[in-house]
Amino acid sequence: MNINWHIKQLTPEEQAAAERLSKELDVSPVAGRILAGRGLRTAAEARAYIRPSLDSLHDPFLMRDMGAAVDRLCAAIDNHERIMVYGDYDVDGTTAVALMYSFLRTQTDNLIYYIPDRYTEGYGISTKGIDTAKESGCSLVIALDCGIKAVDKIEYANSLGVDFIVCDHHTPGETIPSAVAVLNMKRADCLYPFKELSGCGVGFKLVQAYALRRGIDMQEVYRLLPLLAMSIASDIVPLTGENRILAFFGLRAMNAFPSVGLSAIMQVAGIEGKTITISDLVYKIGPRINAAGRIKSGAEAVRLLITDNAEAALRFAKEIDSYNQDRRDYDSRTTDEALEQLEKDPMNSTKFTTVVYSPEWHKGVVGIAASRLTETWYRPTIVLTAGEDDIISGSARSVSDFDIYTAIDSCRDLLTNFGGHKFAAGLSMHKADLPEFQRRFEEYVAAHITPEQQVPTLDIEAEVELSDMNWKMYKILQCLEPFGPCNERPLFLCRHLINNRNSRAVSDGRHLHLDVTDTVVAMDGIAFGQGDKATHLQNGNAIDICFYLEENTYRGRTTLQMNAQDIKWSE
Repeated sequence: MNINWHIKQLTPEEQAAAERLSKELDVSPVAGRILAGRGLRTAAEARAYIRPSLDSLHDPFLMRDMGAAVDRLCAAIDNHERIMVYGDYDVDGTTAVALMYSFLRTQTDNLIYYIPDRYTEGYGISTKGIDTAKESGCSLVIALDCGIKAVDKIEYANSLGVDFIVCDHHTPGETIPSAVAVLNMKRADCLYPFKELSGCGVGFKLVQAYALRRGIDMQEVYRLLPLLAMSIASDIVPLTGENRILAFFGLRAMNAFPSVGLSAIMQVAGIEGKTITISDLVYKIGPRINAAGRIKSGAEAVRLLITDNAEAALRFAKEIDSYNQDRRDYDSRTTDEALEQLEKDPMNSTKFTTVVYSPEWHKGVVGIAASRLTETWYRPTIVLTAGEDDIISGSARSVSDFDIYTAIDSCRDLLTNFGGHKFAAGLSMHKADLPEFQRRFEEYVAAHITPEQQVPTLDIEAEVELSDMNWKMYKILQCLEPFGPCNERPLFLCRHLINNRNSRAVSDGRHLHLDVTDTVVAMDGIAFGQGDKATHLQNGNAIDICFYLEENTYRGRTTLQMNAQDIKWSE
């Protein structure tokens, strides 16, 4: 697949700031450019960015309905009411439930949690969940990572005398549910300054507000930040503003004193004892937590995350690890079958979208399969499978900067349910409406997607010389972590590099070990999946490399290396 390279161009204001930062902080022009490109203009701003502070978090009472939510929660605890903590079955939802439950059990014993079944109840607040709350004697439900569109369900709960506090971050519909409080910074009438919290993040703000009201030491709240860091990493929310602060301190806490449950999942993931990064949360811990809800029940993930028993935690973690292996098998089979469907479609190569369906696919992996398909056919993708009766449901994933939620919304009259955000969504419809949905979805995307959004793009921070890639630069890059959406790991471009001595294909020819030079400086690197370029390089040809800088430890020796994201022949 062809990949566009886009070198970031600084505005005159950014260029002036870059030169000023380079001089005032005594860093290289490249480092000054990186800092300026992140919106920093003064040395004081740069130092504050490099050293995040929990004091910079916004007042939770700036969020619409927060006062009402805290009033109701205080009343429930003071009056010994039974409270249900209700959340979605993915990582964001289960970490939100674990965070809320872990905090509230220090305030009350009259507490239960509930995760809906992905297959029998589906996403969001369910009638069964409400009935369970009523039958269990719960008069208050705190809904996390769901509920913003549950207008009818909350009306039903009201009729039973069950109050709801909704903590959600998904895009609201036209009508806000008539809950006691609806906490969602994306509400049109909410003035909360940061709009990109995860579902767990909204729940955290409620906990923070309650602690402020009750005079509880905020350190009791901050000890729960590892759960919030997991949610931020796994739900692919922007790692800017409050999310960056919360993820930074969540990772710090996770590495310093992980909970019993987290220690167990680190052990089965093979990362116990190492410094945990955002990448570990995304690729090692998150998928295992997610696997519980995909294969068995999200409640099992919550059970692991809230336990204080080390022996039980390890047993729970091993069970979840086995679900993750099952998930991989289902994922691989679903992706292969979906790709086969596309290959058999004579019109596939001319389409702007991918919409595939099979009643045989496992509902728990359709979102993963949709992500995989975008890696092969870079376009808005929906993968659907059979649901209840004649309903089919699935997941959508977008590309680049294209808003897939709006595209799905344009077909809302064909849907029985849908929700999500710009980059990912869930939806369901009657099977008979699938052909018309495919036609209209394709029509909408074709009319609105831009040529730039149809080709993957690597955004390059700066064109550099190998001599710029030193330990001082690496230390500066470390200060910009944690990296993620909207705070991406900086990519660099080096042109006209040639083989130094030992560039070669490795791992049965799949990958490329780089040993390159610009005739002044040499550097090693790795290019995964690009082993076929070894011969070209060994024959004396020059290449351009788009890469990020990383540490590599081999036989006790630590060096800097390039991690190549793409390679092109030099002009």
